[in-house]
Amino acid sequence: MGNETRSFGDHAVGMEQRWEQIRISNDFLFGKVMRSRPGLCRKLLQRILPELDIAHIEVIETQKTIDEDRDARSVRLDVYVRDETDRVYSIEMQMADTKELPRRSRYYQGMIDLQLLEKGLTYRYLNDTYIIFICPFDLYETGRHRYTFAGACEEDPEVKIQDGAVRIFLNAKGTMNDVSSSLKAFLDYVAGTVTEDPFVQELEEAVTEARKNRKWRHEYMTLLMRDQDNLEKGREEGLKLGREQGLEEGLELGREQGREQGIKMMIATLSDFHISQDQIRESLQKRYGLTAEEVAQYLE
Repeated sequence: MGNETRSFGDHAVGMEQRWEQIRISNDFLFGKVMRSRPGLCRKLLQRILPELDIAHIEVIETQKTIDEDRDARSVRLDVYVRDETDRVYSIEMQMADTKELPRRSRYYQGMIDLQLLEKGLTYRYLNDTYIIFICPFDLYETGRHRYTFAGACEEDPEVKIQDGAVRIFLNAKGTMNDVSSSLKAFLDYVAGTVTEDPFVQELEEAVTEARKNRKWRHEYMTLLMRDQDNLEKGREEGLKLGREQGLEEGLELGREQGREQGIKMMIATLSDFHISQDQIRESLQKRYGLTAEEVAQYLE
């Protein structure tokens, strides 16, 4: 019991330390800051979309869950806002390259459209939407800071579909001189560099204040503990399967399935909390004794 208590205490201390080091690149903190300070959110959108005149925004919900069909996969949005012209914006921090962002953005677009269009209304009433992913990796590996997709015609790129749907992927590690200095300052901040840019300084102040928020800290730690419990549950379910079969090979199968599930859940959980790929690899090797080659197979 003493070892378990000490282990839990060490785990809690580790989570406390993680909270003290939390940055704007964490989706939990990003959502909280944008919700509590909509003025900052408006300034961010104006930097990302300087061609728009955004005078005011209203936070619809942060960490909003859209679940239109009980059999369909639900969508959780980090930040979900609209402006004074009813344009809708979804902004998400995505620190792990899950190799599925383009299709995920497509799914988000469909679910948001379902939520926006009330029954009986014609399609022309669909709001203009901007789905924005902020990433510390180059999704398309060209060195760009920004990739914007708005439905160009393949036969004639000058012809646009004009369906009001725009998807944007921002890359904090871009190398080209392809965005404004103000947007680059923000992306550098996401990557960990604090500059003298006024907006970055304002964000840094907001992050510092957020770390002092006991309610947010408790909520964050509760989420981490819940996901840790889910990892343990995955292993337990595998062992239970083996015991129910009542055979040694069944028990071994259960252990292996529980281990497999635990590894996959651990990857998913750490990715959700935007832990880097290097840290995920290290955690898997330490917890499960995996070789570098085995880890690579799970992360493919």
